Amino acid sequence: MENFLQNPPRYTFLPTPLPSISSSASAKNSSWLTDSATQDSLAVIDACLYQLFDVPRAKGIFDRLRRDTPGKILDVRMYNAFLEAYVNMATSKAADNREFWIECAWELFATMEAGQEKIELSAGTYSIMLKAWLRFGPDSPDHIPDTGAVRPTDILTSILSRDIPVENVVADRVFETSEEAAEVIKLLSKAAAELGHTEVITQLGQTEAIGAHYDDILHDVPEVMPVMRVKKKEPSEASTEDEEQEPEYEVPFNLSNLRRHLSRVCFARRVLPEDVAARQKLLEDTVYETAMDRLKHESDMFEQLGLDTGHLRQPDLRRWMWDWHTKLQDRLNEEIQNIKLIEDKKEDRLQLSPYLSLVKPERLSLITIFEIMRLQGSGGVSEGMKTTRALIAVGKAVENEYKAQICKKNNIDLPTIGRVGNNGYFSNLGYNSLLERRIVAARHMSDGEAWTAAWTQATRAKIGGILVECLMDVAKVTRSATHKVTNEVLTEVQPAFHHTYEHSRGQKLGVIRLNPVVSERLSNDNVRDTIHPRHLPMLVKPKPWLGLKKGGYMFSEVSAMRFKESVEQQSYLNHASELGNVELVYAGLDVLGSTPWQISRKVFDVVLKVWNSGEKLGKLPPAVFSDPEPVLPEGADIKTRTTYIHRMKGWTQAKANNHSDRCSVNYKIEIARTFLGDTIYFPHNVDFRGRAYPIPPHLNHIGNDLSRGLLIFAESKPLGERGLRWLQIHLANLYGYDKANFDERVQFVQDHLDDIFDSATKPLEGRQWWTHADDPWQCLGTCMELHAALTSENPTEYQSCLPVHQDGTCNGLQHYAALGGDSRGAQQVNLSAGERPSDVYTYVGNMAEEIIKRDIANGEKYAAMLQGKITRKIVKQTVMTTVYGVTFIGAREQIERQLKLTKQFEEEEVWGASAYLAKVVLSCIGDLFTGAKDIQLWLTLCARLISKAIPGDRIAEALAEYRARKNKKSKSRGRKKKPEQPHEFLRKEQMTSVVWTTPLGLPIVQPYRKPNRKQIVTSMQTVYISDPNSPSEVNTMKQASAFPPNFIHSLDATHMMLTALECRTQGLTFAAVHDSYWTHACDIDEMSGIIRDTFIALHSSDVLKKLYDEFKERYRNYKIPLASIHSGVLAKALKQAGARITVTPEQAKSLQSFSNLVDVSDTGDSSIQENADSADLKALLVDLAEEREAAKLTQESNNSEEHPEEEAEEEDEFEEDDWESPRAKAARLRKANEDLQSIELLGKFVNLVDLLPPLPKKGDFKVEAIKASQYFFS
Repeated sequence: MENFLQNPPRYTFLPTPLPSISSSASAKNSSWLTDSATQDSLAVIDACLYQLFDVPRAKGIFDRLRRDTPGKILDVRMYNAFLEAYVNMATSKAADNREFWIECAWELFATMEAGQEKIELSAGTYSIMLKAWLRFGPDSPDHIPDTGAVRPTDILTSILSRDIPVENVVADRVFETSEEAAEVIKLLSKAAAELGHTEVITQLGQTEAIGAHYDDILHDVPEVMPVMRVKKKEPSEASTEDEEQEPEYEVPFNLSNLRRHLSRVCFARRVLPEDVAARQKLLEDTVYETAMDRLKHESDMFEQLGLDTGHLRQPDLRRWMWDWHTKLQDRLNEEIQNIKLIEDKKEDRLQLSPYLSLVKPERLSLITIFEIMRLQGSGGVSEGMKTTRALIAVGKAVENEYKAQICKKNNIDLPTIGRVGNNGYFSNLGYNSLLERRIVAARHMSDGEAWTAAWTQATRAKIGGILVECLMDVAKVTRSATHKVTNEVLTEVQPAFHHTYEHSRGQKLGVIRLNPVVSERLSNDNVRDTIHPRHLPMLVKPKPWLGLKKGGYMFSEVSAMRFKESVEQQSYLNHASELGNVELVYAGLDVLGSTPWQISRKVFDVVLKVWNSGEKLGKLPPAVFSDPEPVLPEGADIKTRTTYIHRMKGWTQAKANNHSDRCSVNYKIEIARTFLGDTIYFPHNVDFRGRAYPIPPHLNHIGNDLSRGLLIFAESKPLGERGLRWLQIHLANLYGYDKANFDERVQFVQDHLDDIFDSATKPLEGRQWWTHADDPWQCLGTCMELHAALTSENPTEYQSCLPVHQDGTCNGLQHYAALGGDSRGAQQVNLSAGERPSDVYTYVGNMAEEIIKRDIANGEKYAAMLQGKITRKIVKQTVMTTVYGVTFIGAREQIERQLKLTKQFEEEEVWGASAYLAKVVLSCIGDLFTGAKDIQLWLTLCARLISKAIPGDRIAEALAEYRARKNKKSKSRGRKKKPEQPHEFLRKEQMTSVVWTTPLGLPIVQPYRKPNRKQIVTSMQTVYISDPNSPSEVNTMKQASAFPPNFIHSLDATHMMLTALECRTQGLTFAAVHDSYWTHACDIDEMSGIIRDTFIALHSSDVLKKLYDEFKERYRNYKIPLASIHSGVLAKALKQAGARITVTPEQAKSLQSFSNLVDVSDTGDSSIQENADSADLKALLVDLAEEREAAKLTQESNNSEEHPEEEAEEEDEFEEDDWESPRAKAARLRKANEDLQSIELLGKFVNLVDLLPPLPKKGDFKVEAIKASQYFFS
């Protein structure tokens, strides 16, 4: 591992995208993204080909794309999809015109075979054409002559020339029956005989034997006699005699047997156990049917019992959903037919019917209902959701269901991952073995998959708009209320959902709101029928990650990385995967996903009792919000009313939060109940920084205390003496007694054994000691585990399955201290050895108390209010996130939440108190961690420079385009537009994201670009969505402020992955929540050693130096316009960081504004590039000088007209339009100066790598010292 990390990481390079204003942007950006128009065309093709919906239209689009945009659709699976569609059209839908379609198939095959369009043929290509020969060749009863068909001998020759195994051709998914595949074997055998390829005949014979006689896993169980069939005789063998002969029998060739065998051969691993795999398949395959059947069954039962009347039954979520479903599927049937009729009349209109026809209306109905119910309370909207998010989510769910149908149809047999070999993960042999196995597996999957295309956001929004609008039209509920005067029960039918608008941060926001009774039912009723399998754990080990979208669930398509509207990041990961640079990332995800879990029945029983009681206990939200509603006193003055409004707003928000928490807990409990007694797995993926997350969102070990308390390892191990000690330390940590030394924590548990036993045996009837813990549900589970161990015959031999944690101490600061060699910081975060654990949060809290005492003497109101009330919990989150770049606003909000939880302050005073305390805490941290601040500043400056850089080969092209735009605008007649200034043109060229590579080879691309929204009209409302396929210029400030925290997150993600891989190598069970690592109690000592070894190996590899070297390599030919860095603040920061610009004496004369950054070279070396020889630049400078002179003359003329000397001063008249505030005047002058400087500096660029500031000096702390620190992770 140490040697692996010492080597430079495997870099992934892609060109920087061009701005959309560039005339060549579309062509050059296509090297890594598909523009939205092309993507829409591909998605329409996909929808039209599905079930032969509209193949002629698909063919027209396909031919146009091949003609107009060659090279954009180089996917052999897409070509195969057309070959297959043409053959199927000739077979079924267009049999009366089959000559045309078969001719199209052979013509396209000939084009592919000739290599004219650079398509690499696959086994599926030949399978389709052999199928065409079987159906329409000379020996077929439906023979079609003169279609350009290629003979089987030529097909076989081509197959062999491309080194494609013939058994893969026979086993391809194209063949729907075993009989067809058997016929192809005969066809190829005959062709091989003609060509004299005896080895192919042998190979085909073995293939047929494998299909007929499959080596079952149950080889030692007596075989069941197979069904035999009469063997067909060849015509030459037919008897001429009349007597009857005894028929010969044979085992029929079975195509599925062959496919399973080939899968096993490809991976040399054992297939999944059939029973559990079948349950997982059923879970994913029949989710909508199962939910529909259950809803229908309950509705029928109530009708049979005579309870199906509004007076006799209370509203129930499931019965409402069934009612909506029955009405919605009828409405959708009608709506889709109407859309088809309209589209047939208007051919130029955007076609939506192909998309709506991909999934049956009954499934569309359930998808829409489930997604809308799932999104309730999301996006900060209580009892509702944002319209844009809802429409896109519903459209995406329909797309996912279609992809899942295709995946099920493919039926690819893919076994689970195997154990790591003797060479480990980090040796060259081990790494290459991972790469080879993944390439083989990925090719196997790709060959077996049908082609599909991704939908654009606009398409998703439009499809979602139709479905959601139909749901809102048909979904009704009946509400009942008692009249306050007459006590009469009144009922009314109301919409279940309604669309409205609300204002948020000055913007008008469309929202979909739930009827209050629906929202109430959602927090109380059974919600298992609203959960899609992609939101659930798996019953089998997840599929190994073989590529960006190949892994995880069996049928539900998920991505290995969570993207934030960044096609750039997706392209980098795809390219890195193709280059074999991310094998260890995929392997790490496989390790995390293969950890088996179970639901703790003991803890679940207690949770269920508390939940059903509706009480507030163990952080479970109560069924009825218990805080009293604020009351407005009679005769209240304005100040009292203001206070009341403020408190009422807080109370309303708290009530909404309680309801939202109830809904969340309801999901968790239902999922836990469903999987009681099962072994479950959590497939993982990573965010764009490389941090791993479980994909199921509702119940997982990364969730809150309840989720973690419900989960235990499925495998148990004997505690041993050390394990018993660690179990007790773990209990003390969960209770909150985690800042004492280990012996004191063990003694704490010994002192409370009576409380622990009481909690374990009488969790609700006893003293409830566990409820006072920081993490009550985990504490209860640990109490039960410790009680079971201590009451067993031999506690050290007790089989424990409870995960025990090792948590980092403010892990971000630990990484900063190691990077900078900061001895003082290292001591505060337990990198240095100490007798007791250091607590940086308490230390900062004490520093804040000292400042508060000083401010009280100065009469500070909030200092007096906060004195003596600063706890480590109040400042913890702010201290933790400061090194991740938290702003003052973020820090204030964090502290505000904690102050509200203490309930020691009036609602109206919390904001002011949190603002004051945030300022105090941030100042304390800055004084304490100076080493971290220096590195943070260096990272920020690097990001600011990178985000202002332009590729060197783009400069001349950009100058030419800028001049062309100026000339075009000057010639145009029409409305006058403000001329584009040079600094504006340069700003639009800022397209460079900060990209770096983690030590594991994962390329990280910061996705922060300025919003480039497009207006999409849906049937519900106009929505504005970002178009990720049309990149805009980067957000320089966001790129800079986010880089330090993202870089540190990528380091802690790398540390976690390294630890996961090493634990798998050592045979340890492993799970992680970012910087909290879990294993069995008996293995804690071994895992602790691994944690330290991986951290030392990571930081001994000179991480910052490697980052600096990568920047110099990645941005070697990038230039920064001097006009972009002439601002005083940036120039001053660069000077303080040690950055210098080398120039010649002549250049120094024209760069007076950069005098504090300039080093004059006597040797003639220079970092400055001047495009003095550029004709475009010379012409531009002349044009700009003329413009400036003309503007100056115009301004002077206006001034003389507005202020003639003879005009008398009139004191009683004042024109408001003529007045200019000092601030506006200063801004105008500043902008004029900026325009002038940008013109003067136009054409002058500095090399980015020359301007990068030197690395901060490293301190004297040696990372190897953590070996002696027992509290580094504890």
